[in-house]
Amino acid sequence: MKLRRALPRARAALKTPIQPQSRLTPGRATSILTVRTISTSATTNARLIRRDRPPAENLGATRCTLPLRQSRHYASSAPDSLSTGPLKKTALYDLHLAHGAKMVPFGGYHMPVQYADQSVSASHHFTRSHASLFDVGHMVQHRFSGPGAADFLQRVTPGSIAALQPHHSTLSALLWPGTGGIVDDTIITRLPAERPDDRHLFYVVTNAACRDKDLAYLGEELRKWDGADVRHEVLEGWGLIALQGPLSEETLAKVLVADSSEEAPPNLRELYFGQSAFARVRGAEQPVLASRGGYTGEDGFEISTAPSDAAAVAEALLAAGGLGGPEEERRVRLAGLGARDSLRLEAGMCLYGHDLDDSTTPVEAALSWVVGRDRRATADPAQGAFHGADVVLAQLTPRGKGGRGVERRRVGLVVEGAPAREGAEILGGADGQEKEKIGVVTSGCPSPTLGKNVAMGYVRDGLHKAGTEVEVMVRGRRRKAVVTKMPFVPTKYWKGPPAA
Repeated sequence: MKLRRALPRARAALKTPIQPQSRLTPGRATSILTVRTISTSATTNARLIRRDRPPAENLGATRCTLPLRQSRHYASSAPDSLSTGPLKKTALYDLHLAHGAKMVPFGGYHMPVQYADQSVSASHHFTRSHASLFDVGHMVQHRFSGPGAADFLQRVTPGSIAALQPHHSTLSALLWPGTGGIVDDTIITRLPAERPDDRHLFYVVTNAACRDKDLAYLGEELRKWDGADVRHEVLEGWGLIALQGPLSEETLAKVLVADSSEEAPPNLRELYFGQSAFARVRGAEQPVLASRGGYTGEDGFEISTAPSDAAAVAEALLAAGGLGGPEEERRVRLAGLGARDSLRLEAGMCLYGHDLDDSTTPVEAALSWVVGRDRRATADPAQGAFHGADVVLAQLTPRGKGGRGVERRRVGLVVEGAPAREGAEILGGADGQEKEKIGVVTSGCPSPTLGKNVAMGYVRDGLHKAGTEVEVMVRGRRRKAVVTKMPFVPTKYWKGPPAA
């Protein structure tokens, strides 16, 4: 498959060089501040400023400030009561208000939870049958470059980052040294080289609610880094739009246009799950980066835009999806955090601060697959091991096979009666014996697609097998539940035509 390469103005946007940084002296106590400015071309540049300052005490104890969800809230729509300071606005804020969005605080931003023309359940179903446009511009978009970028990312994550081909992505996790606990989950994409002598350029997305913690973590890791030079930028103010659902491809294809050199738009049929391409969208001044994937389990794209182009791209997609025409012919609608949460839960996807946290390792979280095969050979940092490798690699082998294993594992649950919410106790034990606490629910809601109550949580190792019958305490009553394989709803990612 031939993927379209970076367009000239996309290089200017996502690949603007920054001043080389001097190598840090190992052991020197420094901090890194990221200063961001938006140029007239809507490109965000950053430069790293180092100042002498003692490292933060007990950095590993820092936690992501995500709100606890009340029983009637979705996890990703809970009031962001722990956020401090004024709320920020994404590039699509005015568009949300114009379409009757109900706005809530989330991740330090004003974010839409739903829209006036649809309930959360209706929006959920519409995404599964048509396509929905989600604003995820609150997410933090980064750029890592320089000859040491791949090695640095392989230090802080367990992924096979160096093996990524241009325009290919992987889900990974930032890990704490010593414990292997998850600092944050992340998507890492390798982009085409900007210079012949520097083949290392990566686009990275992390969670908005963990922004301060993540930047402190990355700053500390860069301060300690003694490898080849690494340049880190935050793409402040950039838009990020998730177009999700079975009609996503045909909708995006309608708004793609040839670039100034008359190069045809990328063939989206040849752009598979986990791959990306630069493309030009009608009405946008700069090319966008379209990555095939998403957080709903449906086929779709996440589209990174220059700050001034986000609204134009969203409006073009909505128009291509029938906005302004007969309601019964609408193929694309706006959707908010409420539908996004129920969709991601049906797809078995984690929400950081609920299903993942600093004390949880990838193996406990049923994410062992994020540990690359080539990353399992050594736990020695001197040999290129990732943070926490001594803990994580030992956990990969179950205790029954002579390994360290884990004490708990993330599982899916189908719960009878009322839905189980975050914090609900999971009870289990041998037949005929009094049930005892074996775990806790971390996310839960009624599944609009299945008509059942689904949840995920952590249970004691050995009681995590599919089909295990347990009980969940819901509003003071014991409810029967069954451990169930995830995803609850089969994913529909486009991975190419089926084999003959």
